[in-house]
Amino acid sequence: MEGEPLTALCTPALVVDVDIVKRNAQKMMERCRNLGVQLRPHMKTHKTLECADIMTGGSRRCIVVSTLAEACFYADHGFDDILYAYSLPFDKVERCAALSERLSLFQVLLDHPDALEQLRKRPLRDGRLWHVWLKLDCNNGRAGVLHTEPEALQLARAISETEGVELTGVYAHCGNTYNCREVEQIQAVAQETTTFTLQFMEKLKAVGISCKSSIGSTPSCSHPVKDMALLSEVHPGNYTFYDVQQSVIGSCSLQDVAVRVLTRVIGHCPHRNQLLIDCGWTGLSLDGAGKLPTGYAVIEGHPNLKLLSMTQEHGRVEPISGSLDYSRYPLGCLLTLIPYHACATAMMHPVYHIHSEGRLVGRWTPTRGW
Repeated sequence: MEGEPLTALCTPALVVDVDIVKRNAQKMMERCRNLGVQLRPHMKTHKTLECADIMTGGSRRCIVVSTLAEACFYADHGFDDILYAYSLPFDKVERCAALSERLSLFQVLLDHPDALEQLRKRPLRDGRLWHVWLKLDCNNGRAGVLHTEPEALQLARAISETEGVELTGVYAHCGNTYNCREVEQIQAVAQETTTFTLQFMEKLKAVGISCKSSIGSTPSCSHPVKDMALLSEVHPGNYTFYDVQQSVIGSCSLQDVAVRVLTRVIGHCPHRNQLLIDCGWTGLSLDGAGKLPTGYAVIEGHPNLKLLSMTQEHGRVEPISGSLDYSRYPLGCLLTLIPYHACATAMMHPVYHIHSEGRLVGRWTPTRGW
């Protein structure tokens, strides 16, 4: 289908503008170069080789993943220096050991002494070390040891003192930037996370421990604060695709969003003042809970339309005000949805249709599973 227009695709279809992806990736690389920090891009949004090559500038080095399936996928295709940034799952220790013994640098993350004990009980072959990042909670409220708790420093010391284990770094996710609504708020959270991380690094230094530091989220790295230059690394991920959520937060504009879902009108329901489309939640996801003024997505070029609800394979579209002019939406016509959350929407599709200037140029196939 290369060279054909997007209208040639069967729907629902996830389409990715490769020129926007490259532009977004280049901008993030430039931000990190200007800051003087290492960019360790997160693969969790797209999970493809092609986008990973764009994000790493073709080096196939220094990436972060959220699932072991991603780690194995990238390792199998020549990537190295991989950080599995998920609190160490005990059922996957042996698979982590295999990657640690196979790659030049495979890194794991933990936030509990019991996880450290799992590593201690499984020494690596040939004198290799477990490379461990300590997950720090800097008020994000998800995984990690709370930065103010004495247990955080205790665990860091235990990691550094355990035979066969190296404390490689301290890792914090400022996911609380997703509660922001403008650049000033994003930068306030980024500053707070950076400050708390650097303060913890000073505590480590005081007890003779030296390691890397890393924070990240797409909002914080899209609008970095100058103190982030004092960190070793940053680890954003969504930024190559972006989405409506990021535009609402203030990370980007809608013009920076590289992904769309194409859908077709399959039904007229004048008794309800609605259209039916062939994209249900299996083509978009229910992330965002329909809280946008336009419902579950932005319908590009139709600001008065709202994606009201979805079942598995159907979407209900209605006007925000007034009555539908059905002559504008004949059966079979295409509508373009800009997703609320690109990570969730991408997970719904087994293949991404790649285009440049409206013409298809290829397909990217993501890895799946955990």
